[in-house]
Amino acid sequence: MKSANKKDNVLETTSMELSRRKFLGLSGTLVAGISLPLSAASLLFPTEEPIIDIHQHTNYVGRSVEQLLTHQQAMGITHSILLPAGSIQNRASTNFGESNGLEAEVTTNEVAYQLAKQYPEKFSFGANEVPDLPKAIKTIKKYLKKGAIVIGELKFNVESDSQEMQKIYQLAQEYDVPVLMHWQFGRFNHGLDRFHKMLEKYPNVNFIGHAQTWWANIDKNHADQTVMYPKGKVNPGGITDRLLSDYANMFGDLSAGSGLNSMTRDEERAKSFLQKHQDKLLYGSDCADKDGLDHTECQGYQTILEVKKLSGSKAIERKILYENAELLFKL
Repeated sequence: MKSANKKDNVLETTSMELSRRKFLGLSGTLVAGISLPLSAASLLFPTEEPIIDIHQHTNYVGRSVEQLLTHQQAMGITHSILLPAGSIQNRASTNFGESNGLEAEVTTNEVAYQLAKQYPEKFSFGANEVPDLPKAIKTIKKYLKKGAIVIGELKFNVESDSQEMQKIYQLAQEYDVPVLMHWQFGRFNHGLDRFHKMLEKYPNVNFIGHAQTWWANIDKNHADQTVMYPKGKVNPGGITDRLLSDYANMFGDLSAGSGLNSMTRDEERAKSFLQKHQDKLLYGSDCADKDGLDHTECQGYQTILEVKKLSGSKAIERKILYENAELLFKL
């Protein structure tokens, strides 16, 4: 981890301030001028059964709200959880600005809150903030009071068992909401190998694992942690497999290319993995394409197809695509 410069920890640079103003200006316009109904094209793929997407974002790589609505409907999603970014900061925990907006231009709490308020049947929202900011707990608590149902996506260059992160876990315990964490070796949430200690220390907090390092470690032979999207056969018993097995408060988010890769790299093992952890796995898309109408290019839709292909039974499929999220998030 990079060491922090005191000046950078306290002050934003001029360029970061300009970025912040641009960011806030965009946030103010995101929920204005949305027109419904959606285009006829978005109705090409009607929803047969309800699906909850636990991992979506506002302004994902510049995607408009109308495109987001179209995208989710095209995938057949009936309800989505919007995960906001933390505030714009230039400090070590944001990789000195590189990781602002979750590295994807994602907007902050207020935009997610306003969109969920406008379309409560379609969206719920999370709460987030850069964990080592003095205002972090106050900011997250503000949106929990407004109805946020999860803290995250926590995607910051910090130790996962640091005091700052533990304050967030304590807040999650107080408000009885899950915590969703992006595990990426060398960049975000360091210390997956010792995270079991946090699961033991906070047994009443439900943690949701996500991203490259989380899903790479379903394989007990995954030795090179710099490999983010490993291929080939999976040997059961990796860190992730053990955490899901041994701790009732650990869950897995199947979103993004990493979640999809965890199933496609070894489909035979994936079948047994989904069966084994059928009560702990949650569907998420974390999909950035514009409207989702081209299913061959839509990673979130491909993940749905893979879950349906590998679940082995309708009961397991429905748990992963809907029921587990409904129960965990009290939807």
